[in-house]
Amino acid sequence: EFENPFAYVSPHYVTRSSDGRVTQMVPTADVAWHAGNWYVNSHSVGIENEGFATDPSYFTNALYSSLATLTRYVADTYGVPLDRMHLIGHDQVPGPTAVYQAGMHWDPGPYFDWARFMSLVGAPITPGGDGTGRIVTIDPDYATNQPVVTYNGSTLPAQPSNFVYLHTAPSADSPLVADPLLSGTNLEPAGVGTTQANDWGDKAVTGQSFAVAGRQGDWLAIWYGAQKAWLYDPASAPTVIPGGGTLIAPKPGLASIPVYGRAYPSSVSTATLGYTIPAGQEYVADGTIGADYYSATTYDAPSTYSVVSSNGERFYEISFNHRIAYVRASDVQVVG
Repeated sequence: EFENPFAYVSPHYVTRSSDGRVTQMVPTADVAWHAGNWYVNSHSVGIENEGFATDPSYFTNALYSSLATLTRYVADTYGVPLDRMHLIGHDQVPGPTAVYQAGMHWDPGPYFDWARFMSLVGAPITPGGDGTGRIVTIDPDYATNQPVVTYNGSTLPAQPSNFVYLHTAPSADSPLVADPLLSGTNLEPAGVGTTQANDWGDKAVTGQSFAVAGRQGDWLAIWYGAQKAWLYDPASAPTVIPGGGTLIAPKPGLASIPVYGRAYPSSVSTATLGYTIPAGQEYVADGTIGADYYSATTYDAPSTYSVVSSNGERFYEISFNHRIAYVRASDVQVVG
């Protein structure tokens, strides 16, 4: 499929399940079409793992080992930070605009062992240095965390999973949170979250960090996708650890701020991702990045390609919901 130029899809590398063999498909100097988001494609190296997202048997020891070695090589070569804001799955890539969000990738799925992978890369998921209790990192015990997961109308076998479900209230009987851009689709047809493997709207994944929005007994609330979402976090079997990072919030005086799926200069596009963050909510951010757009609209015409940038515009990448997102630096303030 990747060798077919009319498929319009490609990764930089492919890892084989049986023995971990790596094949390079696209030079890393070039943009591969793997993430469904041109901005992310033009700022990333894409690795495809052989397998199906609902069949963890493809995630072999050989694949984990080879994938970690390859990832570390790429990170060392290009200065990619070894953390879960930068080492992400396709399921964490946002749609470029709202119309694409519901149909974005959901691989590697609920059974990829992110904790194991990050340890093999040399950056294990450990408690962060925030020290204030305002940030937590999702970190359920992979082996014992076996929530109910369904797919195509069937319940999948109970097996270790990389996520925790998010509820609308501090109770297991409360509905799962819904994503407004998934509501009414086949992922969340009734406007509430589901246990479907590909319903990413109600699942927080190992290694993601979020701001604490409250606590009640064994339940912890986080700011997630512009809403308060509750997860089960009993002291006897915690599902989060202290996190770290930069907390940002809408600037005083702003009732809400828009969320973006790409960090484009406003001269290129001001289209948003369709969400807004209300005043009072906080999100974990990486450092600011400049706004840019790689203009390469004609196939096989490198002499016409250019980078359009705006020196005055900057964005923060944030851990927003199941996916990353971007907010304008001019819209937010650092609060912690």
